[in-house]
Amino acid sequence: MAGQISESDQIKQFKEFLGTYNKITENCFLDCIKDFTSREVKTEEEYHIQQNEALAAKAGLLGQPR
Repeated sequence: MAGQISESDQIKQFKEFLGTYNKITENCFLDCIKDFTSREVKTEEEYHIQQNEALAAKAGLLGQPR
């Protein structure tokens, strides 16, 4: 049928999505988290978290930023 994607193509797209999501998540984590000696979130880290949440919300990936 026209307009339908085959199961193998759906799986391929989903794997691509997961790979991209994992890369973005890892990059954000490595950019934001600077100190592993404390359980507390530092001011600089909180700033990055808020910026990333705002970008994700703008892209429709999350609800509203906090």
